[in-house]
Amino acid sequence: MNILAGKYKGHKIRTIRHASYRPTQTRVRKSLFDILGDIEQYSVLDLFSGSGILGFEAASRGAASITFVEKNGTAVKLLQENKCRFKSSVFNIFRQDAFRFLESCDEFDLIMADPPYELYSLSPLVEICVSKLKPNGTFVLETHASDTTISGLREKKYGDTKLIFWGLS
Repeated sequence: MNILAGKYKGHKIRTIRHASYRPTQTRVRKSLFDILGDIEQYSVLDLFSGSGILGFEAASRGAASITFVEKNGTAVKLLQENKCRFKSSVFNIFRQDAFRFLESCDEFDLIMADPPYELYSLSPLVEICVSKLKPNGTFVLETHASDTTISGLREKKYGDTKLIFWGLS
């Protein structure tokens, strides 16, 4: 997978074939960051990180710090490997359940969550993530396009994927 824009445009992120995670598709990622606009100096939380492509894309676009939360050990090892390709951002990687992490973490300017489809009840996740936003912060949830259990301030569908936004200024 390649970084789409910013100072690391074209850099490759190492991934694993047949991984348990589902990386965000290129066109969804492009649209997401087009909607977000300038994220220079943001503190970013990438929940259910998987490959970390969303966090690494945010770093390339000027985010000051990226916090990855992923409980799969193999994915965490790849995050550690891939972070070495980016020199100008601060990376924090936690091998932990997302909900446990959220219980005691600080606030963020941008929170992106891509939980395994149909594995989590989304309402509690949305509630706690929105409470962890800094003033004027944004929370983005990636879910299956057919999921109608939750709605936000803005929604965009891309094939089988839906992005839901809270707190967009």
